[in-house]
Amino acid sequence: TLIKNRNSGRTFIEPTQLLREEAVRGKFTPLLQNIKGQRVILIDDSIVRGTTTRQVVELLRTSGAMEIHLRVSSPPIKFSCHYGIDMPNRDELIASNKSMIDIQKELGVDSLAYLEMQGLKQSVAGRNDSYCDACFTGEYPVPVQLELSKMVFEKIAKK
Repeated sequence: TLIKNRNSGRTFIEPTQLLREEAVRGKFTPLLQNIKGQRVILIDDSIVRGTTTRQVVELLRTSGAMEIHLRVSSPPIKFSCHYGIDMPNRDELIASNKSMIDIQKELGVDSLAYLEMQGLKQSVAGRNDSYCDACFTGEYPVPVQLELSKMVFEKIAKK
């Protein structure tokens, strides 16, 4: 069991990787008596960069977890959102160009499984074509200039 610090903010919005990693360090406190010698199933809603997940896995390992099995309740996020979600550039996304085995190794888990796209569509109410799934599929409902990165827009905004 991990206890989440209520005062920890949303670490994914920190502007640099170093700040994100520092913010994650104070986010969770392990209850050692519930972890040591146990097989742990870690469930997350999504994995974007993998920063938080990597550090949670490391915390569970140092707390004595025998095995860690990660289950993610979304498909892998492989593409950036260009419609307002504050998301990193594609090259920062852990699943953008890595295989499942590479992601599993990078995160340090014994097994990894994501919800498949079909399962996600079945889990939401309404018509399947009424939701944007571009971050999972790369099929954007409105054409975007993919070569323009968030950093380009930030430079323009600073002028």
